[in-house]
Amino acid sequence: MSTTSEKPAGPSFAALRGQLHEAAAEFAGGQDALEGILLGMVDDVDRAVAEPLEIFPVCHHSPASALAMARRLREKQPKVVYLELCEDMTPLLTELRNCRLPVAVQAFASDIDGFPPDWAPLSVVAPITEASAEYQAVAYALDTPGVELVLVDRSSDHVFQWDTRQPDDEARPAGPEAESKPESEPEAALHGEAVGVEIGDLRPRFAELEEHLLRHGKVRHWSEWWHQYVEVPLGDSDHDTYRQVMFLIGSLFRRLAPGRGERVRVDEDRERYMWTRMREHLAATGTDPADCLYVCGAFHAASRVDEFGIHGTGDFAVSPRTATTWQYGLIPSSHAAIEAQFGLASGSVSIAATEWAKNLKRTRVKPYRLEGQSGTKKPSARKTAAKAPAPTPTPAAAPAPADGPASPPAGDRLTGFLRQPPVLHALDEAELLGWSVDIVRAARRSGYLASTADAIAVFETSILLAGMRDRAKPTPYDFQDAAVTCIEKDTVPGRRDVRRLVEIMMGGDRIGQVGYEALPPLARDVHDRLAPLGLDLQQRGVRRALLDMASRPELRACSDVLWMLRRLLPPGAARTVMGERRLGERSIQESWDLSLGTHQRALIELGYEGVSLEQVLEQRLRRTAYGPRATTAEVLAAVEDATLHLGGRRLADELGTRALEVLAGERTVDGAPEVLRRVRGLLAYYRTSEPVLPPWIESFVRAGYAHYCTLLPTAFRDEDATVGQVAAMLGFLFGMESLALSLGCDRTQLELAVAQSHPGDPAKTALLWAAQVQLGTLSRGELRGRCDELLGNPLVVPSYPRYLSGFVHALEPVPGLVDVVVEAVSNAFGRLPDPVLLPWLPTLITTLRSNAADLAPLLIREAGRIFPARLAALDAWVPPWHAQPAAREPRPSAAPRGAALLPRHPETCDAVADLLGCADGWTPGGEPATDPTGVALLFAHRATCDAAAGLLGCDGSWSPGVQGSSGASLTTRHPATAHAVAALLTTP
Repeated sequence: MSTTSEKPAGPSFAALRGQLHEAAAEFAGGQDALEGILLGMVDDVDRAVAEPLEIFPVCHHSPASALAMARRLREKQPKVVYLELCEDMTPLLTELRNCRLPVAVQAFASDIDGFPPDWAPLSVVAPITEASAEYQAVAYALDTPGVELVLVDRSSDHVFQWDTRQPDDEARPAGPEAESKPESEPEAALHGEAVGVEIGDLRPRFAELEEHLLRHGKVRHWSEWWHQYVEVPLGDSDHDTYRQVMFLIGSLFRRLAPGRGERVRVDEDRERYMWTRMREHLAATGTDPADCLYVCGAFHAASRVDEFGIHGTGDFAVSPRTATTWQYGLIPSSHAAIEAQFGLASGSVSIAATEWAKNLKRTRVKPYRLEGQSGTKKPSARKTAAKAPAPTPTPAAAPAPADGPASPPAGDRLTGFLRQPPVLHALDEAELLGWSVDIVRAARRSGYLASTADAIAVFETSILLAGMRDRAKPTPYDFQDAAVTCIEKDTVPGRRDVRRLVEIMMGGDRIGQVGYEALPPLARDVHDRLAPLGLDLQQRGVRRALLDMASRPELRACSDVLWMLRRLLPPGAARTVMGERRLGERSIQESWDLSLGTHQRALIELGYEGVSLEQVLEQRLRRTAYGPRATTAEVLAAVEDATLHLGGRRLADELGTRALEVLAGERTVDGAPEVLRRVRGLLAYYRTSEPVLPPWIESFVRAGYAHYCTLLPTAFRDEDATVGQVAAMLGFLFGMESLALSLGCDRTQLELAVAQSHPGDPAKTALLWAAQVQLGTLSRGELRGRCDELLGNPLVVPSYPRYLSGFVHALEPVPGLVDVVVEAVSNAFGRLPDPVLLPWLPTLITTLRSNAADLAPLLIREAGRIFPARLAALDAWVPPWHAQPAAREPRPSAAPRGAALLPRHPETCDAVADLLGCADGWTPGGEPATDPTGVALLFAHRATCDAAAGLLGCDGSWSPGVQGSSGASLTTRHPATAHAVAALLTTP
């Protein structure tokens, strides 16, 4: 990496070089690295001052830099302002006038091309506050005719191209600031996970240097040191002194940066990039460098790359951007978010904003503000008419000031600044007394037992701390420490501690807002569609919305928007209080808590994905369904969301077909419970709202039946498959069995799968027994016998709760076993002795609670039906499974019960006979029938009888004798079939 040679000593800094040379010789004993560093810093300052294109060094969110910038812009009136900011963010700056500061300029990319997939989404933010030099430059350039604003820093795409994703240890030295930042504040997360871009990152990268400065400066963190030793001295300095001091600080931190690491390489590439862009612009427009102003961080102003200056010799090749599509917008920011983004001390940005207001009032400098800027004070018409100021000349007609660009470089201002003693500011007792009274008042409102004595103690302690730290006037940081010392107790009575109360009193955490005109189309569309609610949804806080669709049908459209926002935005942005939306159900009244103003960043980022909520929701559902890790349950959830929020069948059918594809590729049963629940809901919805089932869900049931039959034996043996997952598989197989069989599935496949299952876990064993009962291969009596054997075996009793867990889970696929499960639990309580029952009872309760909480209500209802309702009846109560069945009287064989009904109701029999064309009369009572017409009917229609005999498995032939003998012989030869038919035809 090549750099330019050191510039020879110039006449303007000869005295300072001589003094630094003597100091290096005295402290280091000769020429060494110290002398090189000290003299190199002077060379950097001399080189930056001599550059024809004026460089204005700044520090981010510095009131002194903003004040100096406002002064210089009014003096010089440059025609071109080069600003260190991502060049692709230029179109967004004109929308700042529609916002209330602070806000952040954002570049966002969700669909990336050319970067690792795990980096997505990509986000870059550049926060802007009113007390910042970059805002002064932007406001001047946008509101002054004939002035061009050019952003020259790398693009957002290059920010990630040059990102090596290394740990941030080098970037942010660890210190007290990292510990003092409250991470629980929601305002601190306004930037999300975005990469922060700041103009003028000026902080030592040498950890030992920062520790040395903090210790000898008697301060707690870097923000306090910068305020005390840089902000205050430079607040009243002239332009040349400000520039040279900032150049010197930037050179010091640059030369003491540890090593030549990756971050230094990126910084130098940025400097090459910016100077290359500026030279290209100057060559293209022919602008005189004397009419330009380059605003950059002090760290980059002291650059030593070959491309430095308009006469740079380097030839830096700018790499092309990737194919990533970037979206741009403005998002709300806050002081807390800026502090969290860049590792500043808590409250430092708020204190800087307070100092900015005080400096403006003290120096009477008129800052630049964008015309129509929200949140700024507008001058009254009376004052404007009274003053009647002369019109400001345009930049083209404005004469060059005496110290403007045509003047030669300024002389040495560093020597006098470094040798002058610190200015002792007089104590402002009125200001400090006002602070003390205000903090006591705020503390009492927050629950602290503070009094007038505490206000006096805070006042005196502030002066004492300032004196201990060699300061005549207490700073806001001294006052904060004094307030914490005198008022803070062991516990915080309210939500805010004393330190936070001081921050609020000093200006608070100001939160910005993006105006309606600066919002993306989707966000504006949301506000337009929710306008019938009559709420100001751009304000922060919670707004209660009441929707009565019965009396105001036009609010149904608002309800649709709110349900989509609830699906797309973070929790809390749109929270339903009353009302629900499920498949086939819609509420006629709803109540919502809306905080769209608080979650404005999420709504704006939603606008980067599309122009309407429906489009964004469809894209997200497709992304979920077609993702590489999509599961069947997730795709079915997408089908349900598409049906609920988008309506129609097009997207739902497409996603349903995708669910069928995902199901065919799954080899585990992890999502079986969710699949069962969603398929049941979709089937119930389609059966009630559609004339026929969609083809995809029929195919899904058919494929799912075969799929789960195949995986069932493996799931019973797999230790990773839980009993709930296996129960869900059986629930799908038994619950969808009728539909699956009607679609062509074979029940033999399920029977074979159950026969091949041999679980070793007690819970799965009980589940298998329940499946066998459902299939008919195991009787309920045999199941009760196995439960009795388990209770009678002392070795199995400790694991009996797991069997019960399996039985409870079996209520999902076989709900008819609920009486058997109640019987099993009751027998355990009745038969087990107390030494065994009492240690076992907690295990039973925890097992049922953890594994079968959803099915326990079904069990409790059945127990309530079986057990007596009153305590007095419990002693005489006999369980149904212990009661002896009543003996049945033998039935007379000569008098069949069915035949006795015919003589009692002859009218019915006569009517049936007339329909069948039978003209035979009734046989006289008591006489046997000599001509059994029923048997004659069989002989008259032998084909029907043969078909029935084939179904019953009868292989007898027709007897050539008496017609009635064949039926009698058939009944005698197959008594089991005869009894089965008799049981079906008769009532018990």
